[in-house]
Amino acid sequence: MQQFPLIINYCRTAQDVSHAVLWARRNGVPLRVRNGGHNYEGYSNGNCVLVIDVSEMNGIELDEQRQTVRIQGGVTNRQLYDYVSSRGYPFPGGTCPTVGVCGYALGGGWGLSCRYFGLGCDSIEEVELIGDEGQLIRANRLYNPDLFWALRGAGGGNFGVVVSMTLRLPPRIEYVTLIEIDYYGADAGTQAQFLQTWQDWIGSADPRLTLLARIYHSEADGLSMLVRGIFYGEAAEAAQLVQAFLAIPGAVSDIRYMTFLEAVTILGAAYPEFERFQSVSRFVYRYFTPEEVQNIVGLIQQRAPGSVYAGLSMYALGGQVAAVGVDDTAFFHRNAHYILWLETIWEDDRFAAENSEWINRQLQSLIPLTTGSYVNFPYSQLYWYQSEYYGYHLAELKAIKQKYDPCDIFTFPQGLGQRECCRAEQPPFAAEQIPLCAEESPAQMSTMRTNYRGFRYVGPRPESL
Repeated sequence: MQQFPLIINYCRTAQDVSHAVLWARRNGVPLRVRNGGHNYEGYSNGNCVLVIDVSEMNGIELDEQRQTVRIQGGVTNRQLYDYVSSRGYPFPGGTCPTVGVCGYALGGGWGLSCRYFGLGCDSIEEVELIGDEGQLIRANRLYNPDLFWALRGAGGGNFGVVVSMTLRLPPRIEYVTLIEIDYYGADAGTQAQFLQTWQDWIGSADPRLTLLARIYHSEADGLSMLVRGIFYGEAAEAAQLVQAFLAIPGAVSDIRYMTFLEAVTILGAAYPEFERFQSVSRFVYRYFTPEEVQNIVGLIQQRAPGSVYAGLSMYALGGQVAAVGVDDTAFFHRNAHYILWLETIWEDDRFAAENSEWINRQLQSLIPLTTGSYVNFPYSQLYWYQSEYYGYHLAELKAIKQKYDPCDIFTFPQGLGQRECCRAEQPPFAAEQIPLCAEESPAQMSTMRTNYRGFRYVGPRPESL
């Protein structure tokens, strides 16, 4: 995404973050909050904004007595996995190693341990964040419990800048079973059989097993499918639990007992450093009829112009995800069976518009069959996006937003401070609307200055911090 922030402030302490928030308020510059930079719509960046980047805040501290780990706001999945695994613990984090743990957990947090240990947000014990006046706010079950409720599922960037998060660890478990099943050279009928098998499995699945399944159509592999999963048990038992998938023609499997760290490292290696893609997510609450299965599989039979990959991924829910009450946290879609994620990938920028149009067109076929979308997989063209993300929790979340950030300092195009509308609109700060930081015209703005009190700075020289 081609976006050009005014300033990127690489913060190293909570005080750095506080200074940045206060500076932005004094100068009328809108804020964005970034760690891993993995927001699918680029909402952690923007044109003519101050980006508060916390990626250099990556300290981790274990409390063995309480069985908790306290992380700074910039810790990634890989960093947390490396740390806790060396001490014998797993953690229900995400699959992509470079995703920030805090942003992942704030939006709910799906991972391949979630059916056994819950979503990432279910492990949160406390959050410390810098608020709209540069103040440090502590949120837990005793202090600011309304904010603590909202921070577990409402997504990142809405209420402040998280500088630390305390997470409850699962019991010590060193070994798990990694499940990898691939099917190449399939056809639409086999893909429909695969989706039907997925539906049958999800209704009675062992909570120790969490799967990600995918049907796809790629330039390299044609029509194919895959299954990836983690099982908290022995390999022989895992093989029995996925027997229905192994019975589908063309299955090639690799089911191995290994350390938790080895498993998440193998899964994380599949993620590329960069790709051009567009995607949209939907929650599935019901069983599809055979005709609906055929229609869903049909969505990826023809790729968009210039697309090298079109796929539908299924992320299993249930188990401990559903064991938590819908109203116990801000994550609304606990009773869904799984997340359905539609994606297209292209390599040539000339085809970006055609691929985006393809996603929006295919989405219209999914909307009548599904309910709501996952805030961690945002889509800028989603109709009534706030209601889709938050369900009936929306009114309470807006009230909490008004209480803790009444001026909508922490804003972005699909933030809670935005007016609910039928389609995501232009961000509230267009480039020409942003007040300059000094008495200079746009023509006088410099192209880049660096190291101004820790800022990597683009634009006119700001007032002193």
